[in-house]
Amino acid sequence: MTPTLPCMCANIRRAARAFTQTYDEALRPLGLTITQFTILQALSLSGEPTQGELGEILAMDSTTLTRTLAIMDRHGWIAKKYGADRRERRLSLTRSGESEFNRAVPYWRSAQETLCKRLGKQRWDALAKLVNDTTSMLVEQEVLDAK
Repeated sequence: MTPTLPCMCANIRRAARAFTQTYDEALRPLGLTITQFTILQALSLSGEPTQGELGEILAMDSTTLTRTLAIMDRHGWIAKKYGADRRERRLSLTRSGESEFNRAVPYWRSAQETLCKRLGKQRWDALAKLVNDTTSMLVEQEVLDAK
């Protein structure tokens, strides 16, 4: 039995690491990490966000995002184009990135199904709602605090 730690953050990070290991193991045959897959997925859904917007969508710190995008750029999976302001760069998937994403979806889906079965559908759905609601509340509060 895994003990409940007194720190909520520690418990959430531990759960995230357990989830990450399952997804990374499923994606390993492709040489892809869940972080890379998540960025491919976010870009496939969001159009052409700036790096800052992508970081907000993923609640990911700039350093981690920059490092991961550099790797993905070297693979030829992402394209960068200048926006109206030359300092602004919009990100999108290249054809190679779209292909990599589509190739990875079945592996990701397998991990998703494995975890859903382990937790049970009711827990899975409740956890998904709780995680999304919590993320939204925390991100919205950060925006309000910044004003």
